[in-house]
Amino acid sequence: MAEKKNNSTNYDVGSIQALEGIEHVRKRPGMYVGGTDIKALHHLVYEVVDNSIDEALAGFCTSINITIHSDSSVTVEDNGRGIPVGPHPSKKDANGKPMETVDVVMTVIGAGGKFGGGGYKVSGGLHGVGISAVNALSEWMTTEIKRDGKLWKQEYKRGVPQGKIKQVGKAEKDENGTKQTFRFDKQIFTEDIDYRFDTLVQRFREMAFVTRGVTIRFEDERNDREMSFYFEGGITSFVRYLNRNRENLHSVVYVEKEIEGIGVEASIQYTDAYTESVYSFANTINTIDGGTHLTGLRSSLTRVINDYARKNGLLKDADPNFSGDDTREGLTAIVSVKHPNPQFESQTKVKLMNPEVQTHVTQAVGEGFSTFLEENPQAAKAIVAKCLTSARARDAARKARDLVIRKSALESLTLPGKLADCSERDTSKTELYIVEGDSAGGSAKQGRDRHFQAILPLRGKILNTERARLDKILGNNEVKSLISALGTGIGDNFDLEGLRYGRIIIMTDADVDGSHIRTLLLTFFFRYMPKLIEEGHLYIAQPPLYRIAHKNTVKYVYSDKEKDKAIKELGEKANLQRYKGLGEMNPEQLWDTTMDPSNRTLLLVTIDDATEADRTFDMLMGDAVDPRKKFIQTHAKSVRNLDV
Repeated sequence: MAEKKNNSTNYDVGSIQALEGIEHVRKRPGMYVGGTDIKALHHLVYEVVDNSIDEALAGFCTSINITIHSDSSVTVEDNGRGIPVGPHPSKKDANGKPMETVDVVMTVIGAGGKFGGGGYKVSGGLHGVGISAVNALSEWMTTEIKRDGKLWKQEYKRGVPQGKIKQVGKAEKDENGTKQTFRFDKQIFTEDIDYRFDTLVQRFREMAFVTRGVTIRFEDERNDREMSFYFEGGITSFVRYLNRNRENLHSVVYVEKEIEGIGVEASIQYTDAYTESVYSFANTINTIDGGTHLTGLRSSLTRVINDYARKNGLLKDADPNFSGDDTREGLTAIVSVKHPNPQFESQTKVKLMNPEVQTHVTQAVGEGFSTFLEENPQAAKAIVAKCLTSARARDAARKARDLVIRKSALESLTLPGKLADCSERDTSKTELYIVEGDSAGGSAKQGRDRHFQAILPLRGKILNTERARLDKILGNNEVKSLISALGTGIGDNFDLEGLRYGRIIIMTDADVDGSHIRTLLLTFFFRYMPKLIEEGHLYIAQPPLYRIAHKNTVKYVYSDKEKDKAIKELGEKANLQRYKGLGEMNPEQLWDTTMDPSNRTLLLVTIDDATEADRTFDMLMGDAVDPRKKFIQTHAKSVRNLDV
């Protein structure tokens, strides 16, 4: 557990260095928080919390409290050292007078305790780069500081200080910390968006996993929800959490080493799953696009397993080495590095670029994992056996590559016979409807716009890809038809350049079977074509639940709430028809309600948090029954449109 140190050693006004101003932050928010959408909105919170995490990494913070208030303002409070208060030694205002240090931190982009090396050894947030951008993009922001027995307060409006910082009270002698409260500016974030509790919860859980000894409490006053996180086991607990519904082949392997001032941690465990669940962190930040630390982990594991298998005769001389694909099947791993000077691809910190990190991670993981295999021969044999079995999938994956080639209309013999293709060849304009059953497929084929809409009917339910290896998946006719129609290949052979349709739209019945088929398809896309989701190509169609007719008026409604409202408007004598299947609609109705771009509603499929999506798909679609049963019992009261 991190011991809290209530002193201000090496963290004073002299450790705050200013680099440049923030005049253009409001004009170009994408440079600082990635845009003005809901991801950017959440990024505001992450930037503030990152600063508190940095205090925890430095050993001065054990508690972080985050609150979303009823007006969607956010408070982040920690018990760290508190931002230094006093005139800045070098930064001057327009009149040539020293600026207040708190104002430097809060209003000058690039100002913070991370650049001189005295305030922090490692950091994830940029304490001045991030916080000043948040300040600039907020309608208002209030900073409260407990330090040296005093309570200070400063207020800002759209990044501009409202007067001088004031002492507004006293603090206990050993009571230090920073409290930031802000409300995002609707002049910048103009969409109708707000914070998502579940998205933030996943981020804070990850932060607690990779920052041992810190308690993170999160409260949402908008809907009276609250969660707290504290994990003494760190990333070992993280791997156990991800694998709690899987059959494990061995105990978690934990590696920790510091090389040339860079801390490397990794937790590794193989399971009976057929997919990989590997996540990387740099200074507690989830680098969702990976980077050099992830490359080092993967290459090290492949080398170590091949060396062990050769040395112990588990791979024969005639056998080829295991590929990275083979050694990653069933792997769950977390790699976390602490670097004094991390180089990220952008301010949103999604990819680590430091080249030396790959060498250090490879060395640390190689030594630790080799020792584990030597000391645990039964576990080692189980891992090698898993890799030998997964090697069979390489031939199947090679066959999938042949499905990538796109044929023109005259050469479409290689495309599935059930596919009704479109004539448009510009993929930015084309759509593929994946439709449940031949009956609905027939209506969709007749009702569509043949110029840009293609239809692929699926016969019955596709294979549950959560419980099958790639070679078996590629033997399933429905899956083969789907891969062939898309033109991208599958798994590591996936190539988005081959995609034949800009929008992939899942269109199933509004009943239990339809929901099951939709879940099976989402599982397939998440596990084997995640880029389709990440790049915004996957959608879910929203067919109407009811047709309500009265005299010459017909309305289609998509929820029970809309139904009640429509009946009230049209009168109780209105004729109500409940659609259980797409096949019940004639082609014209299907076009008008579900396929006409001017009338339809499409839901874009996104992955807000990959680790939680990974765990949820594994729980819902995997082999373990008890977690799924518990989930169904817990959420039974939330079910809507259940057909019995």
